[in-house]
Amino acid sequence: MSVLIVIPARYASSRYPAKPLAELRGATGEARSLIRRSWDAACAVKGVDRVVVATDDDRIKDAAEAFGAEVVMTSEACANGTERCAEAFDALGGGFDIVVNLQGDAPLTPAWFVEDLVEGLRKDTMAEVATPVLRCDGRALNGFLEDRRDGRVGGTTAVFTTDHHALYFSKEVIPFTTDSYSDEDATPVFHHVGVYAYRPSALGAYPRWAAGPLEQLEGLEQLRFMEHGRQVLCVEVEARGRQFWELNNPEDVPRIEAMMAEMGVA
Repeated sequence: MSVLIVIPARYASSRYPAKPLAELRGATGEARSLIRRSWDAACAVKGVDRVVVATDDDRIKDAAEAFGAEVVMTSEACANGTERCAEAFDALGGGFDIVVNLQGDAPLTPAWFVEDLVEGLRKDTMAEVATPVLRCDGRALNGFLEDRRDGRVGGTTAVFTTDHHALYFSKEVIPFTTDSYSDEDATPVFHHVGVYAYRPSALGAYPRWAAGPLEQLEGLEQLRFMEHGRQVLCVEVEARGRQFWELNNPEDVPRIEAMMAEMGVA
């Protein structure tokens, strides 16, 4: 099965304008843009046939092409990364069995997250979309709770059935627990990792559906699939000692840079 990775990137983020061009310093002190780090993460994935950046902004296009990325220009009308992936897929003429949306705000995404995701979708013939989930340790969960107490939108959490089909995704911390956890403790909360793998039929249908009330309330694009009755597979992945955080707010930059320094990410 052929695999395309699309990295959707837009300049006009309401929470963090120009986010794809924000620079992150790694363990060596070298600064690379977020879009460059996302490209590097995509290129590290095994079994991928093509990687493209999808954007509607010439500044991102120029920055991406400067480090050798292939860029597909898409419309400013795309409401989210999934719509941008669908438009890019059409612009390329289709021809891939699985399309991966590696969102451009997750530069710490390990290659095996995407590899496990693609394998999960290959095996589960009932699912039309797959997305990774990572069991939170106490450190991650406490970071989520701190963000919510301080009024920031942090990571997204997921709950799912015993066969790992999604029940719900939320920017609130779910499920609720009154227990306290130290940094290394396993918790019952799963962090949703912002990567998706789609079958072309589901990706092609997505832009034609109206956004439902849950998607609009949460601001989570994957809920549109669920609100239209499509199966979303949650693939549990292993951290293998890696830390993971998405760049949602300017305040996340030092947090991610500290993680890269601790893990020795250049």
